[in-house]
Amino acid sequence: MRDRIPLEVVSSVLAATSVLLALPPLNLPPWALFIGWAGTMASGGPKKEVMTKIWKTMPIGSFTALLIVLVKDDWLGPMLPGHWPIAGEMATIFVFNCGMMLLGRTKWSLFVPGMFLGFASFFATYYGGWGPVTHNVWAAFIAVVIMNALGPVYAWLNAKLAFPVAEQQER
Repeated sequence: MRDRIPLEVVSSVLAATSVLLALPPLNLPPWALFIGWAGTMASGGPKKEVMTKIWKTMPIGSFTALLIVLVKDDWLGPMLPGHWPIAGEMATIFVFNCGMMLLGRTKWSLFVPGMFLGFASFFATYYGGWGPVTHNVWAAFIAVVIMNALGPVYAWLNAKLAFPVAEQQER
């Protein structure tokens, strides 16, 4: 057991690798990886059931956010004059957000926090200009889904490669 690396070192090495993923041409959003990683740890750690529910629900949230952007920018925005697009955006968020949370009540997807992690990650990616094609909803969606999915993998690697926390406290 003692031949594994301290948690702080493993976490830092893994965090440093996110820089490589953020470089052009991929321009992947590093925070989306950290959101998936933190969400995994906050939900009970890198266990199969936790990772499965995170992997299932984060893309649902990202897709919901993608739909909001499409409806707001491509449908409602050009149709509404003056300041009315703001009301349209609020209504769109309300409708799609309700739908997303109602989906969280089904047996298939009972983890609304995971949906919100993906939801927030998509907006930060799209409006932040990240992804292989900046301000493209589909490129942002693909980029955020990839990076959110890597988060639980990083949580698992962190747990597998590092000393157990209890062992670190004994030293």
